[in-house]
Amino acid sequence: MTEFNLLSRQHAADRATRSLRSAAATLEAERHGLEHLRDALAATDGLGSAFAAVVERILTCSGRVILSGIGKSGHIARKIQATLASTGTPSLFVHPAEAAHGDLGMIGDDDVLVILSQSGETSELAALLEYGVRHDLPIVGVTAMPESTLARASSYVLTIPRAREACPMGLAPTTSTLMQLALGDALAIALLEQRGFTANDFSAFHPGGQLGAKLRPVQTLMHTGEALPLGRGDMPLSAVIMEMTRKAFGCMGVLDDEDRLIGLITDGDLRPALMHDLSTTRAETIMNRGPITITPDALAQEAVRVMNARTKPITSLFVLDENGRPIGIVHVHDLLRAGIA
Repeated sequence: MTEFNLLSRQHAADRATRSLRSAAATLEAERHGLEHLRDALAATDGLGSAFAAVVERILTCSGRVILSGIGKSGHIARKIQATLASTGTPSLFVHPAEAAHGDLGMIGDDDVLVILSQSGETSELAALLEYGVRHDLPIVGVTAMPESTLARASSYVLTIPRAREACPMGLAPTTSTLMQLALGDALAIALLEQRGFTANDFSAFHPGGQLGAKLRPVQTLMHTGEALPLGRGDMPLSAVIMEMTRKAFGCMGVLDDEDRLIGLITDGDLRPALMHDLSTTRAETIMNRGPITITPDALAQEAVRVMNARTKPITSLFVLDENGRPIGIVHVHDLLRAGIA
């Protein structure tokens, strides 16, 4: 290897070291910022009391939460708005420049304004602020400057603690925008919990992608009716084999006289039983009593968890109604096709 190549490799290694050192320093600076924010929220006065008041005001709001901001704060406001909307709080992002050119008409009299600006002196926010004050709307100012124009015009001020930006020049918004984002997440989750927002509610807002698949109720994936592999306890093994072969789920549910599921026979149970007389050996003699089942309103991700909870994973689950009667069956292949398992 030539001396030039050796030097090139050394320079590359040095750059990698500097990059990793820089990344660690960035995360350390941002960690300190989040700790300052956590401590400020924990206080019973200042940010903590203002945050609790904002949560209460939004809970009693009959309109929407209108988010706005410009530049990096605008990007953060968009993300907070999306999180609020997906967790049960009706919300809308209004760009301050567009607001001054007609989009103020999107804001209703029952809405709450949440405006983000690190300095609190962003000129592009003037029209939005003036509109909110003139229409006596609740205004939540999110800023690091408690004496700024935004803070003075706001009904509630969420003061972001001052913290060192991760940028070595202290100029690029990094730590400050992370704290804005974290405060927005804290607000969304506090509202979610106060509203009693559930996984089923979340599912209704997230029907697409793998997340939506995990949150689908089992009843949307299960096989029903004639597809169910079912029989009685007095069935001979020859009939059990025929039922399991026709239905191809690798199992058969055993019913009592009231059509309640009392047992389960799997391929694994059937194989050692083949040495017996297939015409006289009855299903109830080889079935597993008390099979693991699931309810139709359980989420698909719960079905995956139940299937994988045993040392030997289960491949099929019977779905029972409130009376213990099977109304469906879900197979691991159904979960795989849905993009879950």
